[in-house]
Amino acid sequence: MCTTRRDFLNTAALSGLGLVVSPLLKGEPVRASDPSLRVPRGATGERIAGATASLYRPYRSRSSLSPGATTWAQIDLGSSQPIEAIKLYPSNEVLPLSQPGEGFPSRFRIECSDDPAWSTQSLIADCSKTDYPDPGNQIVQFDGEQKTARYLRIVATRLRAEKPALPIWTTLQTQTSYSFALAKIEVISAGMDIAVNRPVTVDAALGNMSDAQQLTRPPRPQGEGLLTDNPHNVSAPETWQTIVYRAKSPLGGIQVKDGLFRTSLQRNMAYLLDSYSVDDLLHPFRERMGKPVPGPPRASWDQGLPGSNAGRFLMGAANTLHWIDNDELRNRMNAVVAGIAECRQPNGYIMAYPESTFFDSEHGAFTRAWLTHGLIYAGDAGNAKAFELLRGYYDGYNQMPALPQALRRCGYGGQGMVANTRMYFTPVGRAADVQVIQRYFQENYWLEDLAARRADALWQYPYDRPHGYLITFLEAYLDLYRATGEPRYLEAVEGGWELIHEHWQNVGGSISLIEYTPCPPDSNSLQAHLGETCCSAFWILLNQRLHELDPEEEKYITEIEKSIYNILLANQDGSQGIRYHSMLVGQKSESTRVSTCCEGQGTRILASLPHYIYSLDAEGLYINLFEPSVITWTHSSVEIKLEMETKFPYGSHVLLNVHASSPVQAKLRIRVPSWAAGAMNIQVNQVQTATGSPGGYVTLDRQWSAQDKITFTLPMSFKLTKYTGADQTQGRERFALEYGPILMAALSAADGKIELRHAQSPEELISRLRPVEGVPLRFKVMDPLAAADMQSETEFIPYFQIGAESFSCFPVIDPMNRFF
Repeated sequence: MCTTRRDFLNTAALSGLGLVVSPLLKGEPVRASDPSLRVPRGATGERIAGATASLYRPYRSRSSLSPGATTWAQIDLGSSQPIEAIKLYPSNEVLPLSQPGEGFPSRFRIECSDDPAWSTQSLIADCSKTDYPDPGNQIVQFDGEQKTARYLRIVATRLRAEKPALPIWTTLQTQTSYSFALAKIEVISAGMDIAVNRPVTVDAALGNMSDAQQLTRPPRPQGEGLLTDNPHNVSAPETWQTIVYRAKSPLGGIQVKDGLFRTSLQRNMAYLLDSYSVDDLLHPFRERMGKPVPGPPRASWDQGLPGSNAGRFLMGAANTLHWIDNDELRNRMNAVVAGIAECRQPNGYIMAYPESTFFDSEHGAFTRAWLTHGLIYAGDAGNAKAFELLRGYYDGYNQMPALPQALRRCGYGGQGMVANTRMYFTPVGRAADVQVIQRYFQENYWLEDLAARRADALWQYPYDRPHGYLITFLEAYLDLYRATGEPRYLEAVEGGWELIHEHWQNVGGSISLIEYTPCPPDSNSLQAHLGETCCSAFWILLNQRLHELDPEEEKYITEIEKSIYNILLANQDGSQGIRYHSMLVGQKSESTRVSTCCEGQGTRILASLPHYIYSLDAEGLYINLFEPSVITWTHSSVEIKLEMETKFPYGSHVLLNVHASSPVQAKLRIRVPSWAAGAMNIQVNQVQTATGSPGGYVTLDRQWSAQDKITFTLPMSFKLTKYTGADQTQGRERFALEYGPILMAALSAADGKIELRHAQSPEELISRLRPVEGVPLRFKVMDPLAAADMQSETEFIPYFQIGAESFSCFPVIDPMNRFF
């Protein structure tokens, strides 16, 4: 039996076996043991960068149960040409079930011929007598032996066993399988690769013709190797024209009152205090220094990503302390910072993983970024030692000899960019923090593709795996724009924002650009490519920065709002944990209490919810979100306090009480959401004063006194949106229902199907909805022509209220124009 192993590399297949792809895979991408320990014949010293994007996937034969099976691949060069060298690029898929070099044959020959029937051939390289060392991700090259030929063939005579990364997969295998895989073959003639785009054929027995052309695909934009060093990208600080935010969201001075945000903050704080002790958080730091540690680390991710749990705690704790001053939380935050300081090496090194393991797993990117974020937040929360630790570390990092490999060789190395750029904007930032990113991480081809709105820039990102984590790249490039003023950075960020918003965002806000599986534009799958909490967290952070840059552009707050209500609040499981995926049909996933990417970034955002309600500039205040809260600030030497009273989203009325210590002229800008059903009337002291249109801000520019009151009603209404993504139901149509910005979920709908009797179209659903008495935001689907005992049992509630119930945010709505 021969199959293509790729058939098994998808979530659906794993689920069919009763497995769930572990979130830990993100934390521990597969790494072979160092291939330099065994140098194979022809090793060039170069390593191939990883890839998962379908455009750059490797060729893989069908599997065989016998290692002695023979399979081959042949390239037609078009005419007889001199062959100087053959380069073989090992497979280096960044997949949970694959390892670098997997499929490279144990024994093989490289042959050439001018005869299409291969009745005669010449041998270029013979590695068929003894087993060839596993090259891992090393590129190997063979001399062309001064041959001239039209056809080149690599014949695998002994196959290497497939080597899944997960032990659990190995336990499922009843027998070992073998296959042949290569990322690419180059045929060098006159210094050029003459094999690019040339036809490839494979044997009938094990060959996989559907992927054969991958062997002669064009090279990736920055080549196939790991090194990235572009000193010409670096600009001198004296040429920088720093961009100043037009508005700034305060880190303090806001008190949230009883409402969704306050409840979420309290649950998140309880979770932070209940999850891990200070000793747990400091375990890997002490272990690195050889200090006594009490047993193995509790957080499983701390074993693969040492220190990420400490970073996650600091992000959550320090952000919480901006709004709620809790002694226990502050003491633990300070104790963690002090513990990291005690484990600081003489050279300033503070990471929890040993310096020698920088390239292991995602140490050099994911883990470094998390701890950097956490310490920055701790510094902002009043711990000056945190900034001192970071400056000492980054002075060393910015001169690290390994930096040319940091983008490609570290697991998803680009996610580490934002750590450097955020450092620049701290009180201890230096120009080198930006210049390191320009030189070793900046991808000019990618900036150009994003600015041109090329969708392949995202879902076919050519290095590592396409993922929502690319949003963190955009965060870093926006920082580069702020630091230098170079327009190309902003143009790329705006292009990336538009692509994600238009093509990879489901109704409700979840980001459907998911790793390991193809996510074409507008696919927005409801089954396999589900939004991750962390991706929505990054989306919130990016939109917050864009809002501060251009506060009059209301769309950025709309993105923040729906991401908070429909993703972050929806995936918070009380004080028990945070859910990984935004499951939109069926049942929500179980929450996790380990430091996964989604749990950590979810904790970070939930702790910072008040940060998004208001923003300030020199002229006054922006009211962005509608949550019961109080903000106090000083304007023109006068203290102003604004208190917002509202039950949003359970109610649409908003009252703003303005208290100025003395009369003061200031601008209050009130957001009129783009989801508003119509114009919004605003009263000041019971007098109609202004009217705003959806998608903008109303500016109230007047002298404020001690007892001014602003009132308005948010024009909330229902909106039904037809689902156009990949998970279609034959002969039926799915729809999503929103109430204002709130994604609604259908309960009691068998298989997510709503039979809308006596209706001409699905849109009639909206006219059938009736509020359930005494239960805000709960609506029942009614049939005006049916008797009371024949009414539908379907009800809609906000998705963020869903717990263990079965539900569908995209039910099939089936009009049934018939009478009983």
